[in-house]
Amino acid sequence: MPLRILIVDDATTARIFAQKCLANIGFHDADFVQAVHGRDALAKIREMPPDLILTDLMMPEMDGESLLREIKADPALQHIPVLVVSSAGNIARKDALLAMGALNVVAKPFSTAELFDVLKAFLKDEEEDDGWGE
Repeated sequence: MPLRILIVDDATTARIFAQKCLANIGFHDADFVQAVHGRDALAKIREMPPDLILTDLMMPEMDGESLLREIKADPALQHIPVLVVSSAGNIARKDALLAMGALNVVAKPFSTAELFDVLKAFLKDEEEDDGWGE
């Protein structure tokens, strides 16, 4: 069964770019789902939980920080890794997001190599868990 990856960003080009980067680092067989803000993402997460979430911080209706809080507060969802993407380079904010349970925080714009560095442990775990990526 392919990994299900949810990409949450209000900018279409950012979602497409993130999906291409993820495919290039080894998630080419993943089932990609997109959401335009946190509320949209929560509906999709509750419908069919993803294996990984990549979310922007600044979005209308529900921002990425609120989305992260909702996910980590729900015992049924809190196990899902959430990678936060932010154009705000604030170290204190990054520390706060990590303390809330974010897998990591990546600065926007990011490169494929940066995304790989952040997710290589996740990729390794997935390969060991079920032979994914072979």
